[in-house]
Amino acid sequence: MGKFFETIQPAHQAFIEKQKMFFVASAPLAAGGHVNLSPKGIDSFKVLSPTRVAYMDIIGSGNETSAHLLENGRITFMFCAFEGPPNILRLYGNGYTVLPGDEEWPLLAPHFDILLSTRQIIVANVYQVQTSCGFSVPYYSYEGERDQAYKWAANKGAEGLEAYKKEKNLVSLDGLPTALH
Repeated sequence: MGKFFETIQPAHQAFIEKQKMFFVASAPLAAGGHVNLSPKGIDSFKVLSPTRVAYMDIIGSGNETSAHLLENGRITFMFCAFEGPPNILRLYGNGYTVLPGDEEWPLLAPHFDILLSTRQIIVANVYQVQTSCGFSVPYYSYEGERDQAYKWAANKGAEGLEAYKKEKNLVSLDGLPTALH
């Protein structure tokens, strides 16, 4: 079952900061809706306080998290130890999307190396933290970041990225509007 905490403890934050990837999960309220689970990389996740986190979200083929947060706010993050002692850490929270131009953007953006392909910043207020064993998570070796997303964004250019967002990122798989809508 694991151990539960009301806030992110210093040891949790240290563990988070060592991880090269994390997973984000969200879901619509409709029982038949698509549950979204996405892996994230690059140095995009930041602990802002013991109860608040954010990650820089880059443009992708969908924008499910934004749609789900707009509808119901539910979000879960998971970090797994792929090296060292086994550990899984989950952050349960209520989140929202911050877009460039929003009032909160200038306060959040300095926490990240904003990229040409940065779509939004996802912020979550964490209400529960869970640790569990992770005994069955295998060891993996980190070899580095992929550069395809950077090359893709550079090739599209700013105007091409805006057009792509309008084509692919305005509604979820279930037809829910995103914050970009």
